[in-house]
Amino acid sequence: MPVLVDIFMCRTDNYGYLVHDVETRRTAAIDAPDAGAIKSALNNRGWTLTDVFITHHHRDHVEGLPVLKSDFDITVTGPRAEAEKILGLDVTVGSNDTVTLGATAFVVIPTPGHTNGHIALYNSADGHVFVGDALFSMGCGRMLEGKPGPTWEGLKALRALPDHTLMFCGHEYTADNARFALSVDPRNAALNIRAAEVNRMRADGKFTVPVSMGMEKATNPFLRSDKPEMAKAMGLDRDVDPAVVFAALRAAKDKFT
Repeated sequence: MPVLVDIFMCRTDNYGYLVHDVETRRTAAIDAPDAGAIKSALNNRGWTLTDVFITHHHRDHVEGLPVLKSDFDITVTGPRAEAEKILGLDVTVGSNDTVTLGATAFVVIPTPGHTNGHIALYNSADGHVFVGDALFSMGCGRMLEGKPGPTWEGLKALRALPDHTLMFCGHEYTADNARFALSVDPRNAALNIRAAEVNRMRADGKFTVPVSMGMEKATNPFLRSDKPEMAKAMGLDRDVDPAVVFAALRAAKDKFT
């Protein structure tokens, strides 16, 4: 049986997610940015929290853990490489491990860069991937800890997922990401259509995620770092290592206003 995903806002621009396994009625929060917002979403759905899956150690993704552990009988699962930085983990996981929520399985995909131990969680049966801050719609997370090579490899692993896979990211940054994407890839027809759609959605107060990986592959400049047009946009030779192109794109985005 499928899972249900509830989406809501936390803090200022964090996305909160509840994943509910219909068969077993187990419910997981993806990250714990705000215990109050998570508890409100649970009450609205009539679900009981049983699990929390953590993607990385940053405060705006774990701050709600103490309250959730106090108020619910939960199992908290997170990246083994960041276990010392995340208080309250019960289970640690690494590359290609499987995390289960009742009858639903998630495969752990390493996505280092934003933090060195960052992970994504892929549910192939339902076609969902929860990417934390590794990837955003038309963007990606800042390399706060990692290096371009491993970060690019993690993004390629996400890019390899089927086009129909729905991507759920950690923040609502889509409109700003679209502006940068258009600045480096202005002739991309799919990008222009997506950017206009995002502007309409935000004007109507709508969420811009989930979004299909197929759309991201067509419009996200960071996922297209191995395309000649991205190297050209960065003033680099078309045969340069894609990780170098990625690094140039990320540096340009860091300075973009």
